[in-house]
Amino acid sequence: MVARVVFLVASLILGSAWRTGDANSGSRTAGLLVVANQYEHTVLLVDPEKRTAVAKISVGVNGHEVIVSKDGRFAYVPIYGNSGVGKPGTDGSTIDVIDLQAGKLAGSIDLGRPLRPHRAEFGPDGLLYVTAELAKAVDVVDPSARKVLAEIPTGQEQSHMLILSPDGRRGYTANVSEGSVSVLDLAKRSLITTIRVAKEVQRISISSDGHRVFTHDQNSPRIAVIDADTSKVMDWIDLPYPVYASEPTPDGRWLLAISSQASRLYVVDLRSLKVVRTLDVPKKPSEILVRPDGEIAYVSGTGAGKIAVINLHSWEMQESIDLTPGVDGLAWASRTPI
Repeated sequence: MVARVVFLVASLILGSAWRTGDANSGSRTAGLLVVANQYEHTVLLVDPEKRTAVAKISVGVNGHEVIVSKDGRFAYVPIYGNSGVGKPGTDGSTIDVIDLQAGKLAGSIDLGRPLRPHRAEFGPDGLLYVTAELAKAVDVVDPSARKVLAEIPTGQEQSHMLILSPDGRRGYTANVSEGSVSVLDLAKRSLITTIRVAKEVQRISISSDGHRVFTHDQNSPRIAVIDADTSKVMDWIDLPYPVYASEPTPDGRWLLAISSQASRLYVVDLRSLKVVRTLDVPKKPSEILVRPDGEIAYVSGTGAGKIAVINLHSWEMQESIDLTPGVDGLAWASRTPI
């Protein structure tokens, strides 16, 4: 009886959260911020207006990243293992599935073998693509049947992060210790080419028009700008410190880049490829999420346990979302399809 009451209360809170937008930004966008906490092995559903977690769901050890289905119904959390990239530890082999409407774990997708799955992305085809580091590949998953359909080779060690082109034809992985980017043909499920970038890279992003791919040199303060049409490094963005992650704004004007070393966010003008603004963010930032409406950016401060909230029109730092250390992967769950 007590469990039933708790569930009903949680459902009422989640229902209310789905109907809210962000009061400070004046946006009409309704939804939830979905946050993976790798230290606590949980996923938090956060009301972006009230700036508080309305549900906490336990997942496997460790879930670093999270992605939400286009209909906003389910979140998917690859279970990586208890180590950092390239370090000894356990090897995850599953993807946990969370029912966002019920606020609970709905099941798990078994990938069949230890793979250290890390970053997942949905393609326009409705399939889920997830990095499979130990296989030097990307797994193709049917989320409805909850089974692996195919494997796309990256040909490189530590294919840690993944992004897809807007048209769903190409995939790009950042291969950490190889210092490279693999270019994948998603229809043919094959490796097209490998782009050498630096000694070591971290994370990857793509412009809204799909023509430029960005990855981050970990030994020099610069971002590689890759021409997606030629699969070659076309330029570099110089920065004060090395950056860990980046995210372009939907309008194609800005690239937001975070330095874990300096705990700063750099705003890059994508026309000039120059830093035009610097903002302080919480300790050891790890991921950037730009809300679908382009109004707000969220930055997870893994070390501080805070989510920075940035108004992308005024460039003002709003009140942070204070959670607990370990917050990492971010996703947005819209009440209606994006």
